[in-house]
Amino acid sequence: MTNQIKHSIADFAALKTAIANGEEELIKELLSKQPMQELEKSYLLDLAKLNNNRHVIKLIEDIPEQK
Repeated sequence: MTNQIKHSIADFAALKTAIANGEEELIKELLSKQPMQELEKSYLLDLAKLNNNRHVIKLIEDIPEQK
C-alpha cells in the first residue's frame, strides 16, 4: 500500500470521527474544499444527518464532487 493511499484512508477515518463528534473546525481542516467522489460525500452526509448538526451538514454539502 502506498503512502498516499494510507494517508487517504487515515484522513477519511479522521473525517468520519470528526463528523460523529461534531468537530466543525477539524472537519473544515480535513475537507479543505477538495473535490470528493459522490459515494464518499453521500456517506459522510448521511453520517452528519444522523447527528442533526446543520453546520456540519452544510460543510459537507458545499464540497464539490469529482466528475
